[in-house]
Amino acid sequence: MLTYLNEAVASICESIRFDSAMAKGAPGKPFGTGPYDCLRHFLSLAERLGFETHNYDGYVGEVVYGTGEEEFAILCHLDVVPAGDGWTKEPFGGVVEDGKIWGRGAVDDKGPAVCCLYALKALKDRGFEPKKKIKLILGCNEENGWACIRHYNEVATMPETGFSPDADFPVIYAEKGILHVRLHFPLPRLPFLTLSGGKSPNMVCDLCRATPRSIGKKRAEELGLEIRGKSLIARGVCAHGSTPELGVNAIEPMLRYFEPRCPEIGRVLACLFDDVYHLRDIGDETGKLTLSPNMIHCRKRDLQILCDIRYPATVPVETVHAALSKFGVKYETVHHQLPLFNSKESGLIRTLLSVYEECTGQKAEPVAIGGGTYARALKCGAGFGPEMPGDEPVVHRPDEYITIERVKLLLEIYERAIERLTK
Repeated sequence: MLTYLNEAVASICESIRFDSAMAKGAPGKPFGTGPYDCLRHFLSLAERLGFETHNYDGYVGEVVYGTGEEEFAILCHLDVVPAGDGWTKEPFGGVVEDGKIWGRGAVDDKGPAVCCLYALKALKDRGFEPKKKIKLILGCNEENGWACIRHYNEVATMPETGFSPDADFPVIYAEKGILHVRLHFPLPRLPFLTLSGGKSPNMVCDLCRATPRSIGKKRAEELGLEIRGKSLIARGVCAHGSTPELGVNAIEPMLRYFEPRCPEIGRVLACLFDDVYHLRDIGDETGKLTLSPNMIHCRKRDLQILCDIRYPATVPVETVHAALSKFGVKYETVHHQLPLFNSKESGLIRTLLSVYEECTGQKAEPVAIGGGTYARALKCGAGFGPEMPGDEPVVHRPDEYITIERVKLLLEIYERAIERLTK
């Protein structure tokens, strides 16, 4: 069996070296130069490997294998969240050290995308002729609103079935709904001149900065805040917005610092951190609702906080809105994605689970996650790797990496899964 391990490792490193975080768009480059160049690199690689490719106006790319009337999708993305702070490695270095490939996108989602491409190459070299047309679809705006998928649906035909290698093993049968809301808290008297924090709606805020009207040194020290001249800095630990419990939110200590000077901030803390309205009690078999206040700024006495909410897959979004209304504050929906829910006994889920068990030798059960993948863009889709139970959480964190051993396993798993689902 050809695994193309060395080639895959080299290609992952090359892809990581593109800073493909969303930037200011330009003609033909809707999400900035970085995502565009990364997409061109991937499609050029696929062409050299002998595949048909399509670049849909810089929004999304496609690698095609097979000619069947029925289609099968492998949905990946090449954009990344901003690097953030706290790295000990170069975020876009794409270097191999200690048996690992380091850099933003190694796991989410450039590494798995490259592995799927080389899995297709291995199948092609073996003479495998799929009965379905396989479309390896490569979005460039997964982390910031899915405009890439909307564009794809306008200019091409999305398959009904497939998987996205942008989640967890053994296989994802359900994904929580995603709701980004901006809450507005009026502050009649501001105890600060400036206040801001957070880099992305789906990243736990790891840095919050404020300029107080006056600095209380003792309280700042009690809350672990840094004093830099006339500024206060709160530092946290970044994590994916779907798993806020794995991070430390820098917004909370900053707000607690100002609470004695501004009683209205106590209401903010009660709603978003103390959870007096028990929003987080909403749950089902796919888990409890999570709420992560990830971006904050103040504009004209209006404290605005952008929150990432992941709500259980069988719970109507109206239930969440009803709970939010109890806050008694103005809010608006910035982004919403409906949940994904498949039967654990569906053919897609059972096939992917069997491949996982064969390749790992481990018995397992389908799982639900709070993260959102492109799988929900399909009528019947599932998240399938690359993370394993017990992995160190590195997605959306500093020093993201993927091990060489994991790359090797992914090549085997994805080759077998694609063959099994398209023969």
